[in-house]
Amino acid sequence: MPNIATAFKDEISRVCRKEMRKQLEPLRKASTAYRKEIAALKRKLQESERRFGAMAKRGAKAKTESTEALPEKQTRFVAKGLKSLRTRLGLSAAELASLLGVTGQSVYNWEQKKSTPRAAQLTQLAQLRSLGKKAVRAQLEGDAAAAVEAERPARGRKPRKAVAEKPVRSRRPRRTKTDAAAASAAE
Repeated sequence: MPNIATAFKDEISRVCRKEMRKQLEPLRKASTAYRKEIAALKRKLQESERRFGAMAKRGAKAKTESTEALPEKQTRFVAKGLKSLRTRLGLSAAELASLLGVTGQSVYNWEQKKSTPRAAQLTQLAQLRSLGKKAVRAQLEGDAAAAVEAERPARGRKPRKAVAEKPVRSRRPRRTKTDAAAASAAE
């Protein structure tokens, strides 16, 4: 007959192994699932890095092409410079706005540093810097003439009667004491 102590020992170790298997089996399955998931994530990461590298190469090509298309010198905008340009050319904010195709409020906001002009207006401003007063006035008059052309009625319609402007009265200069004395001496 076997020894009771060894029988108990064998039975206890068998039950322990059985219980340990029950406890470890879900952990093994979870570990296997996690390893598969990690491997899938690594594959996705490699694929994303490969795509990113290809996009970066394409982006670098596009940047070099776009920088070749852009002029070499970027136009800077300084609000103080805009105000001095406007005063140098003798323009009001509304006149400058009509030259640039924006509103007078936009010009005011640019001068007050509340906003900055878009690229199209910056190029127009750069062109205005190279012009003198007479050229700018001629350009303004050209815009006014174009506006008058646009206001003319279409064919077949009677033109509106033009409202005659009142003549501007000029005031006589005031006579000063010296003028009065000279007039009386002459008589």
